[in-house]
Amino acid sequence: MTDPEPLQPVDADKAARQRLLFINLFRLSGVFILMFGFLIMMQRFGWVQGSKAKALGAIIATVGLIQTIVIPRVLLRAWRTPPAP
Repeated sequence: MTDPEPLQPVDADKAARQRLLFINLFRLSGVFILMFGFLIMMQRFGWVQGSKAKALGAIIATVGLIQTIVIPRVLLRAWRTPPAP
């Protein structure tokens, strides 16, 4: 059995850039989901029409709104750098 490789030290600047990129991509995908939900509510697709379109679109738009606003704040709080003692 081979020994596992030692963990490389994490560069704080690189980790912060990756986290910022991840949060921004998460927000952008939430905006696209939100727009998709609005398009469904406007009945722009033939596969869902009527009251079902409004309900489905509202659910998808709500998920997109949560993904755009709430989840990035939760991630920011989780990844916040602890204050120096």
